[in-house]
Amino acid sequence: MRRAHIVFAAGAAALALAAPLPAGAAKLPEHPDKLKFPELAYTPPAAKDYRVELENGMVAYLVPDRSLPLVSIEVLMRIGPDLDPAGRAGLAQGMVHLLTRSGTASKSAQEIEDRVAYLGASLSSRMGGGGGGFFGPGGAPLGDTESAASINLLSKDLDEGLAILIDCLKQPAFEAERVELARQQALQDIKQRNDDSRTIEAYQWDYLMFPDDHWVNRKTTEPSVKSITRDELAAFHERYVGPANFMITVAGDFDRDAVVAKLEQAFADWGRTAENPGPPAAPASAPAPGWHLTEKDVNQGRVTMGLTAPDRYDPDYQAYRVMNVILGGGGFSSRLVNRIRSDEGLAYSVNSTFEGGTYYDAIWRIRFQSKVRSVPGAVDIALEEMKRMAAQPVTAEELNLARNLLVQSLPVAFETAQSIAGVLAMEELTGRYARDPNYWQELRDRVNAVTSADVERVAKKLLDPAKLVVLAVGDTEEMLKGDPKYDASLEALAGGAPRYLPLRDPMTMQPIANP
Repeated sequence: MRRAHIVFAAGAAALALAAPLPAGAAKLPEHPDKLKFPELAYTPPAAKDYRVELENGMVAYLVPDRSLPLVSIEVLMRIGPDLDPAGRAGLAQGMVHLLTRSGTASKSAQEIEDRVAYLGASLSSRMGGGGGGFFGPGGAPLGDTESAASINLLSKDLDEGLAILIDCLKQPAFEAERVELARQQALQDIKQRNDDSRTIEAYQWDYLMFPDDHWVNRKTTEPSVKSITRDELAAFHERYVGPANFMITVAGDFDRDAVVAKLEQAFADWGRTAENPGPPAAPASAPAPGWHLTEKDVNQGRVTMGLTAPDRYDPDYQAYRVMNVILGGGGFSSRLVNRIRSDEGLAYSVNSTFEGGTYYDAIWRIRFQSKVRSVPGAVDIALEEMKRMAAQPVTAEELNLARNLLVQSLPVAFETAQSIAGVLAMEELTGRYARDPNYWQELRDRVNAVTSADVERVAKKLLDPAKLVVLAVGDTEEMLKGDPKYDASLEALAGGAPRYLPLRDPMTMQPIANP
């Protein structure tokens, strides 16, 4: 009987597949690339719909989401490594890390951790991106010079969660045992700086692109980490952690009016305003063009090629973004990926990035990793594609694909209540809300207004090989030999022998003399 049912079902399915489509049904295309989709009609959220200014002047972004009984509270701050005093690299990152990990005036670190665990919550504080590694990296998509402290928990525990977060921000204890633990972790990370070619590439690139005295190059060292005291951490906290330097986000299951009242009460008796340091300092000079090699005994060469690029307020900002997507930022649709990876198989991953400087001019760059003997061939192709981008118009297909990629990524940026609150708050914290309040609402039209002529024009302005900074890390002897399959050598491409950059002592960041 069971077999009969199976046969009958299979026969019915076959008949259904063979039956003609209902009248008016769309005919399936012959290939997926023939599929047609309606134009994206997504409108990004507007800041005015979520922005609240509290009585003490603090700004909060409140984004309700009743789908789950969860709430996330985050306090953003303009605190970064640019605020580290001379000889104290790592002080800012260490203070931020310890805000939620070193106890408070009323509770020990262990008591707070136990209570947070009991609530099934998550409490953390971190600095975004930079700083050289003291106390470990941050995990949020913050810029290099912004920090955050946050708690995520069940909405029924919102009052207690807010109280815990405020207690950590207001009166951290910087318990000696926790400070020492973080110090030892930081020293261990510093010791490992030269173990990975990726880390070497990162610090060498900073020294090439920024002056030695710029804050980006205030790397943590053994002396700086060991010299930071509990009193210095407390003084730094006293100076920079307070309502004048806060931006708050609340996302999740809550009543807006009730949360506003809770925030007003929580910050009403703070007692001090702290200091908002303003934007970080820009570099005093542009990078010097040149070709550079750093020796590391590995069979994969890491290559970075870059130039100083405009900030995000440049009138041609969207044209630069479109150009970058076509050249190397568009994944498998970009020229560099098609040439270096797909056609030649010289790199598993290759990309170019253009984000636009948040506070001042930033860096556009190409990055890839290739077998050391293949490095000259891959670099030669990258240079060819840079020159081609500046020499001739992009195709209509490339232009439309790049514009669509940028426009269709809009919904992803605002996918959750937490991401909506975070993006909008960061826009205000970093200044774009004041200078360009309609950026997100107008982004689609600005991107779609970019023409092929615009792309060619900005490519001519930016992609000048004479201004290029090139860094390759790996087995330099093999890199200089090159691959006979490709008519390219680093000396010929550079117009002379590349300059050798010595490794730096991981504990002091001083160059190591060649033996």
